[in-house]
Amino acid sequence: MAETHARRRAGLARRLVDDKIDAALVTSLVNVRYLTGLDSSNAALLLTSDGSAVLATDSRYSTAAKAVAEDVELVVERGVATSLATRAAKAGGSLRLGVEEHAVTLEMWEAVQTALEAEPATVETVHLGRAVEQLRAVKDEDELGLLAEACAISCRALDDLYAAGGFAGRTEKEIARDLEWRMFGHGADAIAFETIVAAGSNSAIPHHSPTERVVERGDLLKIDFGAAYRGYHADCTRTSVVGTQPQDWQREIYDLVAAAQRAGTEAVIVGAECISVDNASRAVIDDAGYKENFGHGTGHGVGLEVHEAPTLGYSATGTLADRMAVTVEPGIYLPGRGGVRIEDTLAVRASGGSELLTPTTKDLLVLDA
Repeated sequence: MAETHARRRAGLARRLVDDKIDAALVTSLVNVRYLTGLDSSNAALLLTSDGSAVLATDSRYSTAAKAVAEDVELVVERGVATSLATRAAKAGGSLRLGVEEHAVTLEMWEAVQTALEAEPATVETVHLGRAVEQLRAVKDEDELGLLAEACAISCRALDDLYAAGGFAGRTEKEIARDLEWRMFGHGADAIAFETIVAAGSNSAIPHHSPTERVVERGDLLKIDFGAAYRGYHADCTRTSVVGTQPQDWQREIYDLVAAAQRAGTEAVIVGAECISVDNASRAVIDDAGYKENFGHGTGHGVGLEVHEAPTLGYSATGTLADRMAVTVEPGIYLPGRGGVRIEDTLAVRASGGSELLTPTTKDLLVLDA
């Protein structure tokens, strides 16, 4: 992986040259991991426009840092950002230092500024923006392989949960914990996010947290879940009915969401505007008279974070590129009654369209009560 991380740093270095920035102080822990391989709770990276890099972390992670980033100079300090800012300033002369303003706390910023003022060099701090996140949006094949495995683990666990049956009489929390343990049993390192299990009227809440609400026959059961595997996050949602054939209104909104999800998926192609994916899904729901019942965006990027670039929403910008990984997840939510969401994780492919990474069925299943 050292070559992979070196290639990623070289990509950021080229960006620095284009933006006339001499060095970047990377403080987002996810971005540090992306560029070096180090997963920690305290680390920063100083990368210059000529490609040289210094990684700072504290003694808790120094052994891991040496193992995963052996080609990068290591500084072992508690104050990682200030130590690297001082390192940059000591180079002398005039320096434009790019800072991840979205990943710097006020306390950290004040400490960095104090460290820079203590040095004789002239350092101008400028916004680096989300340069690393933009690089992360396009995955390499190794990343897509890890993402595919996270999705496969997730889908195998859900299939097992469905096959086991016995949903009526259990609480949302019990079902959520059951699914999570099944994901661990299939090889997950962690869960990607808090599992959503929403039954009956709770399924009309897009991001419902599982409660002690007992599942009943006839409930819509919405499950939004994912496994994390070697840092990469799956994201999938399926909605089913418990114990009885769906009511007419349940079938109607399910079929509409399924059609919207297909339309959005078909719009996921190289070169497509991100907003066009949202438009494709949203038009199906809007035209059926449920415009006010679909309030969130159609999808988002997924990878080292479960929500990352690009955004596929009603105000999205940018275009899709080969090897991006995105979700398509339209929904209809009827307050007090119930809701449906169907979500897949997809890899954008230059060969045409997208590759489905979450293959578990999207049929409207009637689960054994």
